[in-house]
Formats: sequence, C-alpha cells, structure tokens
Amino acid sequence: MKAKKFAELVAQGAVQGKRVFIRADLNVPLAENGSVADDTRIRASLPAIRMALEGGAAAVLVTSHLGRPKEGEPQAKDSLAPVAARMAELLGRPVRLVTDWVDGQFTTAPGEVVLLENCRVNVGEKKNNPELAQRIAKLADIFVHDAFGTAHRAEATTYGVFEYAPIACAGPLLVQEVEAIEKVVANPPRPLIAIVAGSKVSTKLTVLQNLAEKVDTLIVGGGILNTFLMAAGKPVGKSLVEPDLVGEAKAVQEKMAARGADVPLPEDVVVASEFRADAPATVKPTDAVAADEMILDVGPQFAERIAQTIEACTGAVVWNGPLGVFEFDAFAKGTERLARAIAACPGFTLAGGGDTIAAIEKFGIADQVDYISTGGGAFLEMLEGKVLPAIEILAKRAED
Repeated sequence: MKAKKFAELVAQGAVQGKRVFIRADLNVPLAENGSVADDTRIRASLPAIRMALEGGAAAVLVTSHLGRPKEGEPQAKDSLAPVAARMAELLGRPVRLVTDWVDGQFTTAPGEVVLLENCRVNVGEKKNNPELAQRIAKLADIFVHDAFGTAHRAEATTYGVFEYAPIACAGPLLVQEVEAIEKVVANPPRPLIAIVAGSKVSTKLTVLQNLAEKVDTLIVGGGILNTFLMAAGKPVGKSLVEPDLVGEAKAVQEKMAARGADVPLPEDVVVASEFRADAPATVKPTDAVAADEMILDVGPQFAERIAQTIEACTGAVVWNGPLGVFEFDAFAKGTERLARAIAACPGFTLAGGGDTIAAIEKFGIADQVDYISTGGGAFLEMLEGKVLPAIEILAKRAED
C-alpha cells in the first residue's frame, strides 16, 4: 500500500505533542432505546486511537458519519452520543462529544479524546466541498484515514481533507483491510474460491465479471443463484430473479468455462410457497421447482458438495453473501454449512459485507475466519479491481 502509515509516524516519534484527527467508521446499528446494538466498528477503531495516545498526541479528534442525516439539519437520532458513551467504556477514559466543530471553536485538554459530531451533518460533506475540506484541515497536525468502510467515497472527510492536511496517512485498520484484500486480488494463493451471493445480480455484476477472470471456483447464492439457474434453463418458480440479466450470467459462466474454472450449480434446493419464517421448507431437485414455489436456500447435497471443496482448499476463500434466507432458521442450513466449511478451511479466508458478518455472528465462527472486513461497498469495489478514492489520495500525498 503506497501511503504514509500512522504506525510508522508513531514509531518515529512524529506524533508527540501533535493534534491528531482520525476519520473512523463508527456507523454502527442502534437499538430501539438508542444504545449501540453492535460495537464491532467501534472496537475496530480503537487501535488507531490508542496508538495516537501512546505516541504522545496532544489531543485525539475522531469523527465519523452515522446513518443518513440531512446536511445542515442535525437531529437527535443522528447523534454520535451513544457511540461516544460506548467508546468511553471500551477505552476506559472519558470521550467528550463536540458539536459545531468545523471551525475549531473548541478547546482540548492534554491527551484528551474528543468525538466530533456526525460529519455528514456538515453542509458540503457528501459532495466533497473544497472549502469545507480546507476548514477541517486546519483542525489538526496529522490526519489519519482509518475508515475503510467509507474508502470508496470521495467526501470531505474521506478524501478532500486529505488533499489539504499538513500530514495525511493511513490508519492501522485501513492498512489491514487493504492488505488482506490485496492478498486475494493482486497475487492470490491457489486454488482461489469466491462465494458471491445476494438478492440481485445487478448489484454485484462487476464483481462477478472481475472474479470470473481470476477465481478457480465461483459459488453463487441467493437471488443471484436464481438468475444463474434461469440462464441454465432450470425452473425457478416465483423466486426472486432478474430475467434481463440472464445473458450476463451466461457470459460469466462461459468466461469461467473457457479458463477451465467452475461455477457449480445446485442439484437440490430448498423451496417454500411463501416468504415467511414459519413457511414449510421442502427440499427438491433443482429441476422440480414448481411455478408457485420460491427458492429460499440451497439444498443439503449441494451444500455438502461445496463445503467439501472449501474444506480441501489450501489457497484462499473469499466470502460475500449468504446462500439463502439465513435469517429464517428453516432456510439457514445452506449458509450454516458454508460457514462451518470456511471455519475449517486450511487456506486463507476473507469475508466481508453486512449480511456475511451477520451470518458469521449467527453461527459463531468469527474467531475461525482469517480476516473479516468492516467494509461493504469498499470491500466489493476492491474485489472489482477498482482503486478506492481513499487509497488514491493517500498514495498521492505519500509522494509529497
């Protein structure tokens, strides 16, 4: 990764007495009572903060977006207050929340950690307003990009400020994320298996096209699988499917076949007549799906077949998306068998995406996956082979 690394600056003693600004990704889900429902991203942000404190930073300023607030219209539901409270608990020290912070009308105590209120409330944030970015760039001496989940967006705090900052560098989380993904994108160990699942081919078409040129086995699931089944002439009943993308699905299969690679399709599926958690689940041969049925999971034979392939993989496995409607227990068995196989895989395993992380948590295999990415869109765009805006600007500033 061509960027100045915050860890290196700390090791050089360059952080001592400096104000450090960290763009983190603290976009966490909140419970109905307003508390943090899942603190995974907060925990992932702590190494950079601790690194700054241990390096002798004069103060540590942290900001993030939360939800989708309207610019210039702050509301209580968009506040980072619950995040500040949880961060304080995890750090074991106070974390003060500051609003109206862009012009620096606040003071900090030596060694204080300050959380700057939801940056997406600032007018001009999403469109990367250069004036806003320049104002923010005056707040600190060292700017740290540690928000991989936003690295694919060119906004004021994810891109613009790093153009104007005195020193711009990559935080430890961003470095870990990029290096983990580059491991399977740039020069992957073999065999390379990718699992790409989700509701629609259209949302992951470019990922599928890019991976079709690289992977040895491409396993598709969810609504994406239904479109591939239709492309193969299989009945899909009233399943979620995209008929207008059948041609693209065929093209992916043909590209894989031309390389001697494989897109395995299931011999059996799990169907129901209604989309309900308590709907009767029936295992059927793929060729026997009725017109009034929908495919909600892969069948046990197929799940076992691909699981054995994964459990024998000494190269790498990339996982993005559940194979079925894993939120409903009756239709979670395919995803569970996949998760167990990834946990047992002897090769390097990489997983990313919100639903994937939820499945990992549901089946309790987090400590058995080599790397779990905190990013969704950024994770997918790197798999597509794109250069993320954050990586671009940090590489440019590394030449200064």
